[in-house]
Amino acid sequence: MAKDQHVVPHGEKWAVKGEGNRRATKLTQTKTEAFRVARGIARRQGSDVVIHGRDGKVQKKDSFGRDGRFRGD
Repeated sequence: MAKDQHVVPHGEKWAVKGEGNRRATKLTQTKTEAFRVARGIARRQGSDVVIHGRDGKVQKKDSFGRDGRFRGD
């Protein structure tokens, strides 16, 4: 099953983490960069991207799954 990809703060950087993973898949300098990476993974896997703010709260969720809820670019 495909894992949702989370864009989360990581110190001064931003991380892309698969749902439930302890380690980041990728660290980036900007949130926008992290979203682009997460979006690519989610498209390939047919999963969602969950974007968090610096406070950890979910700000937005984009679906790239096969359920017809696409809300991407």
